Amino acid sequence: MELESIAVIGPTASGKTRRAVEIAKMLDGEIISADSRQLYRGMTIGTGKDLVEYGDVPYHLIDIEEPGAKYNLHRYLSDFNNAYKDIKDRGKFPVICGGTGMYVENALNGIVLPDVPENKELRESLQEKSLPELEEILRGYKVLHNSTDVDTAKRAIRAIEIEEYYKNHPEEANRTRKETATPLSTLVIGIDIPREDRRQRITRRLDARLEEGLVDEVRGLINSGVSPEDLIYYGLEYKFVTLHVVGALSYDEMRSNLETAIHQFAKRQMTWFRGMEKRGTQIHWVPWNLSDKEFKERISELIISF
Repeated sequence: MELESIAVIGPTASGKTRRAVEIAKMLDGEIISADSRQLYRGMTIGTGKDLVEYGDVPYHLIDIEEPGAKYNLHRYLSDFNNAYKDIKDRGKFPVICGGTGMYVENALNGIVLPDVPENKELRESLQEKSLPELEEILRGYKVLHNSTDVDTAKRAIRAIEIEEYYKNHPEEANRTRKETATPLSTLVIGIDIPREDRRQRITRRLDARLEEGLVDEVRGLINSGVSPEDLIYYGLEYKFVTLHVVGALSYDEMRSNLETAIHQFAKRQMTWFRGMEKRGTQIHWVPWNLSDKEFKERISELIISF
C-alpha cells in the first residue's frame, strides 16, 4: 500500500504541532488541522494555535470560522476532504495534526456523513434534562460514530439528535459506517508523553497563556459581540475564563477549575486514542522528548516500513 498521508495525534500539551511541522518540512507537506476549536478566528491564545511554529509550512482548517458559529463533524469532514484533495492535486503531502479524536478517526476512516437537520420537538423534550441524564440517553443508542464530547448539555442534545436521525434513517446511517467506507492510506504517529510530564506541561502552558492575555482575549471576544453562552459552549479555556469575566468565578477559582478541566480533557483524549487502536487504527507511539534528529530518524524508519 502506498503511503498517502501522515497523521500526528496526541493529548494536549504533547508537542504535536512542532512534530507535524518537522514532518511537513521533511516531505514537502502541508498541514491539515484536526482541532475542533482552532477553526475559529480570534480564539488564538485559548486554543494554542501557536501559528509561529508553522513558519513557512502552509496549514489548513485554522481560522476558517467566526467565533460564536457552531461547527460540526459533518462540516469538518467536508472541509477536510476538500483540503486533502487540494493538497494532493498540487503534488504536496498531507500531514494531519490534532487532538480532536472524533475528527481524526472519522477523517482517516473515510466516513461520509449526511447533513442532520434540527429536531425541534426532540430538543424541546430534552431541554430540561441534566447533563448526566442526557449522557444516559446517549448511551442508549447503538450507533455512536457521531458522538462528541458531552461536556455541555447543548453538545449532548446535539449528539442525541444525530443518533435519533440515524435511527430513523438507516439508509443514511449505512454511509457513516467504517465497514462501507474507503480509509485513507495514512501512517498514524502518536506523541507519547507520560502522565506526570503531561500534567506539568499543561500547568506551565496554562500559566503562560494567562500571562499572554487569555482573559483579555475572551473579554475582547465578548465586547465584539460574541455571547458568553457561545463561548461557554466551546468549553475549557473559553468556558472558565468567560465565567470569570462575567463575574461567576474569581480569578483563582477560574484558574484552579480550568487546570483540572484540562487535565481531565487530556485523559479523555488518550481514552479516545486507545479506543481508536481497539477499533483497528494502528498508532505508532513515539516518545515526546526525542531530539529533532532522533524524531526524524524514527519517522523515516516508519515511512520505509509502511
